[in-house]
Amino acid sequence: MSRLGDIASSPMVKEFAVGAAQQAVAPVAEFIAPTVNVPTPVGRYKEYTSKNRFKIPNTVRPVGGRAVELGWTASDSTYNCAFNAIDYPVDVQEAMASQDIELALQEAAVEAAEVGGLAHESNVINKAIAALNASNKTWNAAADPIADLDAAVYSVMKAAKYGSLMGVRIVFGADAFKGLKNHPNVRNKFVIVAGGGNAAVPMSAINQGSIGELIVGTPETRTSFMVADVASEGETENIQFLLSSKILVFACRPNPTRRDPSFMKTFRLANQWMVPGTYLRDDGRVEVAKFDWSEDIKVTNSVAAVLLNPTF
Repeated sequence: MSRLGDIASSPMVKEFAVGAAQQAVAPVAEFIAPTVNVPTPVGRYKEYTSKNRFKIPNTVRPVGGRAVELGWTASDSTYNCAFNAIDYPVDVQEAMASQDIELALQEAAVEAAEVGGLAHESNVINKAIAALNASNKTWNAAADPIADLDAAVYSVMKAAKYGSLMGVRIVFGADAFKGLKNHPNVRNKFVIVAGGGNAAVPMSAINQGSIGELIVGTPETRTSFMVADVASEGETENIQFLLSSKILVFACRPNPTRRDPSFMKTFRLANQWMVPGTYLRDDGRVEVAKFDWSEDIKVTNSVAAVLLNPTF
């Protein structure tokens, strides 16, 4: 094995690559569709829809009777972790001369993780939008956006039917959050008592976290800034936020399983978030640092989410 291959197979570099991959998806993608570590690339999971809703089983076992079984059936859905890969070529002469080849591999791992993380976040957001019918809301000066968000939270919790074990999360599109934070009926809720009178909190203090404190249940919140060029090929670029003016309210367990009724999940092979390795090109002049991972993004409970599309 080459020097580059020796270092790529070291436990420290492997651990670094996993950490880089986890950090790259953490802000929004892992927030919406958290990872379920699975033992095999293909397997079963529970999917819930309007025709197949989650039900709490009766766990009382009668004398002489059988216990409730938490198994899998032929009607359950199947995940299939698709292979993903990024190559990072390194000239053999450069690798032999470098005293910091380990740092070069770590740099390659970060860059591969960032590119993979961006692709993953885009896929998660697009799948979430495609799975839901947006509910249009007119949030003019007379409207109460917080009341609408409260109603969405209640709707999601009732649909999930998982009680206090289930959390609710909200992801704001960038344009939706800008409109919400500047809405008069949201701004006037942020006041403090100072010197015997009321003084408005500076707008810089109104962020996604403090908005969440106004909503029933104090849901965790994020704002998505993922963008895409929506122009046709050959036309001037047209950069738009993917989630834009929409707001996603959904049920989510931070550490989901294959069975719980969270809205979305990402199935990954356990301990293989990103696996580093190397191979030599056929000309023998370039050794390629390769990074492989597998995943399958699934909408696992389409009724446990609400997509709001407000206009201001």
